Amino acid sequence: MLQTITTTLRLYGIPNCDTVKKARVWLEQHSVTHVFHDYRKDGVDPAALGRWVDEHGWETVLNRAGTTFRKLPEDARTGLDRSKAVALMLAQPSMIKRPVLDLGDRRLVGFKPERWEEGMRSDLMDIRLIVTDLCVMDFGGPDRAVQVRSLHP
Repeated sequence: MLQTITTTLRLYGIPNCDTVKKARVWLEQHSVTHVFHDYRKDGVDPAALGRWVDEHGWETVLNRAGTTFRKLPEDARTGLDRSKAVALMLAQPSMIKRPVLDLGDRRLVGFKPERWEEGMRSDLMDIRLIVTDLCVMDFGGPDRAVQVRSLHP
């Protein structure tokens, strides 16, 4: 029996955002299969947003440079803390920094090609495994060389 272990990557963003467009092109150019989640249209899961904020801090996840945030009344933009920032982002998901790439075990917030390449390289080591009845093979070595990770008796 042959079983392939894979992780489906999820890209969160808004399709007409220039940064998201660049990220999607980058993923396509690097043959990275992913699912796109439009959080303006489909909203954002509060638990997922909570994980992003726990991992990166609300200061990183909240897009304070965006038009939506800048148009808020002054009193809504001041005195922010985690709770207030999360409430703003849930009410108006376009205030979430774009894009967010969920790699399964961690997330990348914003698009910087060099950071994504580094993050994807380490992730490929984890998702390019094949499990058979005889062994676990890893195709993520240098030049995609196959490495036998473990032998089953």
